[in-house]
Amino acid sequence: MYRTSATATGGGRNGHTEVDDGSAGFDLAVPKALGGSSDQGMNPEKLFAMGYSSCFIGALHHYAASQKVKVPASTSVKVSVGIGPREDGGFGLDVQIIVAIPGMDRAQADALIQGAHHICPYSHATSNTLAIAPVLA
Repeated sequence: MYRTSATATGGGRNGHTEVDDGSAGFDLAVPKALGGSSDQGMNPEKLFAMGYSSCFIGALHHYAASQKVKVPASTSVKVSVGIGPREDGGFGLDVQIIVAIPGMDRAQADALIQGAHHICPYSHATSNTLAIAPVLA
């Protein structure tokens, strides 16, 4: 249905990444926790968090519409992404999805969150590799 691509150049986490159509690009910086000098720069985890939160809220609206449920305009999805060592010596991501659906019954909100988690392509693509905990705020 849709495909895009991006290219990274330079020193990896201290390089540059840009969407190949030129619509967005970022200079990258290593965060302090990983040995960098500042937390103000862009990094892969920030980009992943932005993409995942945008995709998940879209999946939430899509799933809600399929269930004939109206999601309040004030609904928000916050994705928190951590990176750290894995037991096998590599690195892994830890993701938390926090969904706020003001004014909605908790059981109905939980059902929508689980439905969105099931259809979200980010959730599907990472289902066997990330510790993900969707939470209703």
